[in-house]
Amino acid sequence: MKAIPIILFLLGTLLCPKGLFAQEELPHAFDPAFVHVVYFWLHHPDNPEQLQAFETALRNFLSNSRNAKTRFIGRPPKATRDVVDDSFTYSMIVTFESAGAQAAYQAEQAHLDFIAGAGHLWKKVVVYDALGLDP
Repeated sequence: MKAIPIILFLLGTLLCPKGLFAQEELPHAFDPAFVHVVYFWLHHPDNPEQLQAFETALRNFLSNSRNAKTRFIGRPPKATRDVVDDSFTYSMIVTFESAGAQAAYQAEQAHLDFIAGAGHLWKKVVVYDALGLDP
């Protein structure tokens, strides 16, 4: 019976060159120095055209940001526990190498254009910023 896990591991290693549990490499490694988490509540979260317009604006913004290192856009899954807030429409997580880089991001043209072009789509925005602790 002990040979089966070893055989499965070896098969996985042969079938998956990066290893059995390999994941695709991210374009930017997560940088815990400064994390910027933003939650958006849209005026019309059930309107497909507005969802598409917001998503397009957000993707365009993040692809043009010179200061953001890690970029994540998400939608809430259906909450299965009382402690999970699934009331938002979109979340965005961006990391920076420093607080200075985050300050530069706030003033960069891509960020200002995003706010000017998509700000009318949201009714509420909540931001959580955090400085990383050394392990």
